Amino acid sequence: MANLTHWNPFKNLARIDPATPFDDFFRGFGLRPSFREIDVVPDFRIDVNEDDKSYRVKAEIPGVSKNDIEISVEGNQVAISAEVKRETKKKEDEKELYTERYFGKVFRSFTLPTDLDSAKADARYDNGVLVLTLPKKGNGVTKKIAVS
Repeated sequence: MANLTHWNPFKNLARIDPATPFDDFFRGFGLRPSFREIDVVPDFRIDVNEDDKSYRVKAEIPGVSKNDIEISVEGNQVAISAEVKRETKKKEDEKELYTERYFGKVFRSFTLPTDLDSAKADARYDNGVLVLTLPKKGNGVTKKIAVS
């Protein structure tokens, strides 16, 4: 199976440190405020392995409760979404100076080469890693269509 890479063109822009001299380069061009307004939604990384009977998907989704993860399997398509919730407890004398952590919904979907048996699928979530075991459908389940 070919390795696929999800490319985000804005990922490197979001990592620009405002304290670096590079930021001063853009000061005269009027681009500095636009860099700060780019809202980069993080994606989560997945690994997909295959054996004769099933696919095994590992997805890194740290900081999420297992109750906030949704998985759907239809045919050979898999969709994983998770909601990262922000802590609302703050001390009265405390204010937020800087934050890089993302709060909101993340989503990832992909297609596998063969149909999946969603009734036998298994999902486990431990230490920020979601592990899906997705059995392949047997060859005897294929529906034949007669030509009229």
